[in-house]
Amino acid sequence: MTFTPPPSPTPTRIGIVAIGRNEGERLTRCLRSVEGSGAAVVYVDSASTDGSADRARTLGARVVDLDMALPFTAARARNAGLAALPDVALVQFIDGDCELDAAWLPTATAFLDAHPDVAVVCGRRRERFPAASVFNRLCDMEWDTPVGEAGACGGDALMRADVVRRAGGFRDDLTAGEEPELCARLRAGGARVWRIDAEMTRHDAAMLRFRQWWWRAVRGGFGYAQAGDATAALPPPLYRAEVKRATLWTCIIPFVGVALALFIHPAFLLLPVVAFAAQVARIALRGHAPRGMAWPHAFFTMLAKFPEMQGIVRYRRQRHLTSAITYK
Repeated sequence: MTFTPPPSPTPTRIGIVAIGRNEGERLTRCLRSVEGSGAAVVYVDSASTDGSADRARTLGARVVDLDMALPFTAARARNAGLAALPDVALVQFIDGDCELDAAWLPTATAFLDAHPDVAVVCGRRRERFPAASVFNRLCDMEWDTPVGEAGACGGDALMRADVVRRAGGFRDDLTAGEEPELCARLRAGGARVWRIDAEMTRHDAAMLRFRQWWWRAVRGGFGYAQAGDATAALPPPLYRAEVKRATLWTCIIPFVGVALALFIHPAFLLLPVVAFAAQVARIALRGHAPRGMAWPHAFFTMLAKFPEMQGIVRYRRQRHLTSAITYK
């Protein structure tokens, strides 16, 4: 659905919560993108050492310094930002390395006004520099989610503040997957989440090295396991399929290959490699990826199962430590 924005919303109605740590110039772009929106802007800083807090104050944002005595999580930062905006009806959450599209707030507000049963609305997040690396391009593809009712949003979304407050906000103890977990609770309570056909944010992933991509996938696997446990009592729990796929490709298929090689023929050691290659080909030949990205997308989709499993195992071993992995 495409929506025509009405006049800009009234100043007291909307608050903006930006979160970040050591974002530098990206934070400047983020805060400048919301200038003139008429919204109350709060920046929650997670112990930056690059002067981000002072930068935000200079740009007119109210700064909340996250308590260093507790583990840093994006969930805690967003909750702190929301707590600093007790009177707003709508809250736009945004990561400090993102820029808000000028038409987004009026468009998203119009959608919420027209759909009182929707509590969360999100739009298209785009990568600012998709051509900088294959990893940036993969991020941009990942964010091109289907338009319509959604199961969850990402870190950028406009939400009804009262609904989020009644739900208890984000879970502070989640170090990854906090947005899908909140959306799962909201949906269980009868609210809806919607992805509309509108530009929302531009994100500067700055993902130029393989190591960065790997760590992001590790965090993704950690989030799958953690959010899955957190929603175990909800119908349905989150990320069961993702955890099962990672387990299948990194544990079960290799184990079967080794077992068959030991008891039948050494050639079965090639089974995991052949199965991996066949799955890469199957994904690539679906034809859903942008031109030139079908094979890279397919290859990295499959390769990601290994760092995802690393994150899953890390969570299982350290689930009692909320500091096991950080969001930056």
